Amino acid sequence: MKILVCISHVPDTTSKINFTDSDTKFDTNGVQFVINPNDEFGLTRAMWFKEKQGASVDVVNVGGAETEPTLRKALAIGADSAIRVNAEATDGLFVAKQLAQVVKDGGYDLVIAGRESIDYNGGMVPGLLAGIIDANFVNTCIGLDIEGTTATATREIDGGKETLTTVLPLVVGGQKGLVEESDLRIPNMRGIMMARKKPLKVIDAVAATEATKSVQFEKPAPRGEVKLVSADNIDELVDLLHNEAKVI
Repeated sequence: MKILVCISHVPDTTSKINFTDSDTKFDTNGVQFVINPNDEFGLTRAMWFKEKQGASVDVVNVGGAETEPTLRKALAIGADSAIRVNAEATDGLFVAKQLAQVVKDGGYDLVIAGRESIDYNGGMVPGLLAGIIDANFVNTCIGLDIEGTTATATREIDGGKETLTTVLPLVVGGQKGLVEESDLRIPNMRGIMMARKKPLKVIDAVAATEATKSVQFEKPAPRGEVKLVSADNIDELVDLLHNEAKVI
């Protein structure tokens, strides 16, 4: 079984976010980048298939040279090889078309992507990719087993979980729960040294039209001042909620 794991290069959630050029561009200065958490759950599950079922695991990213350390980390975790599509990932459809070409060229049976990246939270790429390559698709996936060409997947739905079966080729939009957080892997020294020798192939982007464009970014408004009310002064609290906040 050939597995392709899609890796997004995203800012660490502890990073301070700023914008430049009249708030039209993201300022990367001083920002620490990591593997998108939803993708990391998928990569960890792919490693289980590699170790238990002998699957091969490749990772792919659409981005510039600055994303290669993130791909190298995925290699250090245990992926066999990496592919970087040399293009800026500015639009979900554009990214999906690049990934679709990689899947077609590589003949992959299973594609694992995060259900969304934590930078733009578009949540479009896995579904668009499945549509382009005409593969089955399971989103918000929190459980996945493969036997032969049959996949059993569990996904999160409103108010519960749904378990279904489908066949390969399959695209999965994974998230927290696909593996336990305690199963996530930190690259060790041996893995880091081996990653330096593993292939990282850079390919040109295929022609594709971008369907959307970011016009401007806006940071959330700062929180307003708060009033502290003594726990013993219930009357004042009720008065403020009724006359000032107008919530009761």
